[in-house]
Amino acid sequence: MALVCLAALLGACGGSGSPPRTEAVGPSTTAAPSGCTSPAGARLAPAGGGAYFGVNLDWDHDSTAGLSGRLGHSPALYVAFAPFPLDQTAGGFVDGIVSGLAGQHQALMLTLEPNGGLDAVTDESAADLAGRLAGYNRQGVPVFLRFAHEMNGSWYPWGQSPERYVAAFRTVAAAVHRAAPATATVWAPSYGGGYPFAGGRYQAAAGTPAFAALDTNHDGVLTMADDAYAPYYPGDDAVDWVGMSLYHWGAHYPWGDNTVPEPGKFAAMLTGEYHGTVGDETAVPDFYGTWAGDHHKPVAITETAAFFAPGRPGDEAAIKQGWWSQVFDASTFTRFPKLAMVNWFEWDKYEAEVKAPVSWAVTRRPELATAFAAALPAQLRWAGAVPDCK
Repeated sequence: MALVCLAALLGACGGSGSPPRTEAVGPSTTAAPSGCTSPAGARLAPAGGGAYFGVNLDWDHDSTAGLSGRLGHSPALYVAFAPFPLDQTAGGFVDGIVSGLAGQHQALMLTLEPNGGLDAVTDESAADLAGRLAGYNRQGVPVFLRFAHEMNGSWYPWGQSPERYVAAFRTVAAAVHRAAPATATVWAPSYGGGYPFAGGRYQAAAGTPAFAALDTNHDGVLTMADDAYAPYYPGDDAVDWVGMSLYHWGAHYPWGDNTVPEPGKFAAMLTGEYHGTVGDETAVPDFYGTWAGDHHKPVAITETAAFFAPGRPGDEAAIKQGWWSQVFDASTFTRFPKLAMVNWFEWDKYEAEVKAPVSWAVTRRPELATAFAAALPAQLRWAGAVPDCK
């Protein structure tokens, strides 16, 4: 989820573009021992199919034991955010999480944010990261490395700089693939509704090389007619998994109303067919069809939840159940067989976009937790399903 959700972000919050680069990173499975790589060649793909269930945990106010107790199950993985390069404080924070997961056959999705910009990505900083991840792998904790996520947005320092972003991702991927066999790289843009997210601090400026690279239809302007994803793709050899943040923020911009999700919204967003937010008939690219179908990558929903603002009219249970019933319905995994991970955003937090606290969590109310757990399908994989690949 973006730290600041922009006014232009229609349907999310957290490309034909330039062809992917093909410099030699080496196949991503080269160093992976048996058990880390599926027959299709994807690092850490669930054995026998299905999808990992993960949780974006509020580490300052929650715990793995608390979450598992409320849910009645232990997720296959947890998500954590940290700056890149890791300083001593952030490194200690991540080390502590890994220590708690060691021996549990659970994984970590580590979302690293180069808040100082992409110049922080050097061969040396990438090698230091890869060495740390290799140590986590030796402890028996696989890592899904989501590096510089939502890079197609204009709200992060690494955003809307496609050529520099691709080079940085490939530098990190090369180091990780050489040193950390139980770490999978995850490329994870933001959902493209509202692209190019005008008004953000880091939006691509007209006349720059970045603007030219993002103008995929070559009409001299950036609009939703341009591909929101492909210019940022680092290449099949650098990417193990593809992912996306998909939230139900409501039915209409500006956000703030508590509304039940429209039927079929989740699938329509994943395939680029959703138009409900503003009635705009400009489709975004088919994320699943392109990256799972054409590029044969496993797909992760790296963050998802449904908007509910306490104190405003609306039925929290109906809204959240309306969303999770779409995301986790058994038919979702039948229709999208390469959907191999879904991570719920289990936070209650202030959102600047609506200037109010928002409850994204589903396990804080016992009756919601019970209904949520009962709705989770057999296709989901829990703790114990992730190979440690020591």
